Amino acid sequence: MESMGLNEIREKYLSFFESKGHLRLPSFSLVPHNDPSVLLINAGMTPLKPYFTGAQTPPRTRVTTCQKCIRTPDIERVGHTARHGTYFEMLGNFSFGDYFKKEVIPWAWELVTDVFKMDPERIHVTVYLDDDEAYDLWHHTVGLPESHITRLGKEDNFWEHGTGPCGPCSEIFYDRGIEHGCGKDNCGVTCDCDRFIEFWNLVFSQFDRQADGTYLPLKQKNIDTGAGLERLACIMQDVDNLFETDTVRAVLNKVCEIAGVKYDQDHQTDVAIRVITDHIRSTTMMISDGILPSNEGRGYVLRRLLRRAARYGRLLGVDRPFLNELTPIVIKESETAYPELAERKDYILQVIAREEERFARTIKQGSVILDEKIQQARAQGQTELEGKEVFLLHDTYGFPFDLTREIAAEAGLTVDKDGFDEQMKNQRNQARAALKARGGSAWSDRSLPAETASLPATVFDGYDSLEESSELLMILQKDEDTDQYQAVPSAVEGSEVLLIFDRTPFYAESGGQVGDRGLAATDTCQAEIQETRKTAEGLYLHAAVVRQGLLLNAQSLQLKVDAPSRWDTARNHSCTHLLHKALRTVLGSHVTQAGSEVNPQHLRFDFTHFQPLTAEELRQVAQLVNEAILADYPVTTQVMSLEEAKASGAMALFNEKYKDKVRVVSMGDYSRELCGGTHLTHTSQAGSFYILSESSVASGVRRIEAVTGHAALRLTQGLQDTVQDLATDLKTTPSDLKARVQNNLNELRRLTRELQNLENRAAGQKAEKLKESAKDIDGVHLLTAEVEVASADALRDMAAMLRDSLAPAVILLAAILDGRVQLVAMASGEAVKAGIHCGKLIKVAAQTAGGNGGGRPDMAQAGGKDVSKVSDAMAAAEVEALLQLKH
Repeated sequence: MESMGLNEIREKYLSFFESKGHLRLPSFSLVPHNDPSVLLINAGMTPLKPYFTGAQTPPRTRVTTCQKCIRTPDIERVGHTARHGTYFEMLGNFSFGDYFKKEVIPWAWELVTDVFKMDPERIHVTVYLDDDEAYDLWHHTVGLPESHITRLGKEDNFWEHGTGPCGPCSEIFYDRGIEHGCGKDNCGVTCDCDRFIEFWNLVFSQFDRQADGTYLPLKQKNIDTGAGLERLACIMQDVDNLFETDTVRAVLNKVCEIAGVKYDQDHQTDVAIRVITDHIRSTTMMISDGILPSNEGRGYVLRRLLRRAARYGRLLGVDRPFLNELTPIVIKESETAYPELAERKDYILQVIAREEERFARTIKQGSVILDEKIQQARAQGQTELEGKEVFLLHDTYGFPFDLTREIAAEAGLTVDKDGFDEQMKNQRNQARAALKARGGSAWSDRSLPAETASLPATVFDGYDSLEESSELLMILQKDEDTDQYQAVPSAVEGSEVLLIFDRTPFYAESGGQVGDRGLAATDTCQAEIQETRKTAEGLYLHAAVVRQGLLLNAQSLQLKVDAPSRWDTARNHSCTHLLHKALRTVLGSHVTQAGSEVNPQHLRFDFTHFQPLTAEELRQVAQLVNEAILADYPVTTQVMSLEEAKASGAMALFNEKYKDKVRVVSMGDYSRELCGGTHLTHTSQAGSFYILSESSVASGVRRIEAVTGHAALRLTQGLQDTVQDLATDLKTTPSDLKARVQNNLNELRRLTRELQNLENRAAGQKAEKLKESAKDIDGVHLLTAEVEVASADALRDMAAMLRDSLAPAVILLAAILDGRVQLVAMASGEAVKAGIHCGKLIKVAAQTAGGNGGGRPDMAQAGGKDVSKVSDAMAAAEVEALLQLKH
């Protein structure tokens, strides 16, 4: 057997199946597309499920892939053993009703023995107990000895998950040699020792399991295989575990270099090295696929992995941010298979750097609190941290639960997981209740009747026309009792319905663009279409209100899109493309679209960036967009293959799943993006572009809201009117307005300073007069008084002036400001030594005036609601001061 690098193994596998008529597809994103059953892609066949179920038509009946995968159920075990990892790659070849066992088994043998040059004597397989066909193919067709074929039961060699497609499987093992075995006489493929490594599973999907547990033959038999790339590399490179394979070892070596440690010398050190090595591979791949750190969902998985790696770095003595020193190694080792890693390198580095910095702050703050909780628990003889306390750390300080649990375990304590989960459940319930209170969509695919399944997908003609004649295929009306839609033969005036036509010029909401609105009419009937959406099957649902006449099923109607609304939406949509390009030009290539909303009124564009834009950056972005509008670039569309589109330089969105044929929207040579929305024909039709706001929507995601066309015109006209009105009021011209305002501001500042000087002199005169009423109590001057001042600041200044001039002294002043009592007390150092405490003094005064307060011994302030009690408050405070001085 020849030693092969991991990248070479991947390429040989995929090339082999290409030679067998398979279409090589790139790895799908780690973010599942329209599959809420999984958080992250965790198996090679997961993104292909729609092809197996028949929900979608595959691009070819034979497909081969190498799929990036993330699995995190055993995350705590990663590092503690050399077997566990969160990131891995799964090679696979798939047949959707094409070939079956008699093809795939000989192919597997050919690849393993002829291409990978594995010793045939070391190959063992398992088959399902009753699968004689697979047994015979391995034994008679391939020639594998019976001693190398093991029959196993359902638990080991039958793949099924509830009802639906299922079938037997055949696993392929490699015998590493007796020296790796357990020494038992019965050591074989079912043994848990390290001698026999299972590296490829061939699943024969041939049955349809029924609800009653019976199995019916599938009309379309499928093949689903999965070969672990890292396991194959372990075999081909004759190493013990994935951390020893060439590409992973390169990362591990860099970890050791940064930490100044050696691998395979100390168990705890090895744990930390393996955790960091595995997690930086996972996080690099996740960020490349558009996942950002957050506190929920897959974003939380990413944050947890990054922070766990950072913490283990600290345990190795690395007291600085270091993960970004590892990322280039990960990218270098994998970029031939995943070129997007190199394309998004700067972006990946920025995300990791920012998260590591945030975690450093979290650790600094949270660790102090956690240490206190651990010490308290130990002092009280407890062996468990309360779930409520752990939740507080998580919710208030962002300290991850898993990190708390690990640190607690190192201190010999457990964590009340049930209590923590209960707190989390309560928080989620509150969030759901708040979401429900805000309301949601009025209808969904689940509320549609079964009859819609028989309808053909709606033909969309709206790219080329805004008006056409169409046949009404179905009228749907909601049953208020069941909240479900039902097909009805007609709809009377005033009815709210969903209309399905055979074809339509109405754009259905998708890609951030709102659906069209308009009219559907005959000579005797008219329906106002208020919203357009579409189902996953491609049925366009026109939400309408019958305004006139009787609407009948199967009749022909004239459909007419609201043209002004569509054009306003197109202006905003085309400008999101121009904005995207401008942002990348000004800020850098790390900027990518993270979401958008375009409607007739405005556009909203979310993008990846890590800090607020400066005023100058916003000015540059707006200028570039407006220059592109003035350039009058032609807006053209082309339909091409996804690979052709990417080769042309077209921008594709993170996490978006594209069909084999895609629509490319180009605006001259300035912008080129994959997009299914409606657009202008020339950029100049946008008129102008004006940014309304720039803000943060999530960690690492910014949002710009802007207007174009008519809305921008109204805005600029409004601003011009405002400028003209101000110029008129200030008796100047718009062109001289800035200078006039600046002159007025300078004059205002001069007058303010002059007024302040006058107030200070007046306050000084008042203070001199007030000094005459001060009482001498055993050498300390006591002064209480109600005064008239312009502000709370002036009240404090007067008190300070009296304290300094009368020292040793205690001063309590009151003033009525904005209908409330304002109180301030100040004492010199000598007065404090004599027993004065301003905080207690002012509390007595404030409570007398219907308020409360407190403060330091030398200074305190408070407020009260009852202005009629000011004199009483002063008297009460004076008594309290006398008591303090006498004691």
